[in-house]
Amino acid sequence: MKDQATFGEIYTRHYKRSFLFVKSYVHDNMAAEDIVSEALISLWRAMKTGTVGNPLALLVTILRNESLNYLKHEYVRRESMEAISQKLLREMNYRIASLETCNPEEIFSAEINEIVSRTLKTLPPKTIRIFEMSRYEQMSVREISDSLNLSPKSVEYHITQSLKALRVALKEYLPVILFFC
Repeated sequence: MKDQATFGEIYTRHYKRSFLFVKSYVHDNMAAEDIVSEALISLWRAMKTGTVGNPLALLVTILRNESLNYLKHEYVRRESMEAISQKLLREMNYRIASLETCNPEEIFSAEINEIVSRTLKTLPPKTIRIFEMSRYEQMSVREISDSLNLSPKSVEYHITQSLKALRVALKEYLPVILFFC
């Protein structure tokens, strides 16, 4: 290389070999292109000062250092992504295990039935009967209102009152129970 080579001459002379050298390490065409372009610009600037003894050695040094920086950065990035991925996998495993251990029959265990029974006993008899017809006998509001000679609004009121009382009594079980009711 002559000392006052133009950038175009440096680029034409060294781009292809530099690209292949860098790509053999970074395995990414775009990253290799960026590294080589920056390295050729750095070499050209250094050559303009006239203090470069061996331009080819300087170019290889720049390419080596920039490739190393890229690979170290990529290693840290991938390591971080792996850590995040591992955390997400642990969380997903927890959710899977939680669902696998969820037994709907246990949700309505004797303890919950006892709480429901105890709570219903605190309500007026008409409210209890309407709740039982709605939830246990699967009757619609219209069917209950016809059966008990009440207005649909009255039936809805009694159902709402019983559900409010149960919500308070079963607050610890509420997220799962609401799913099944």
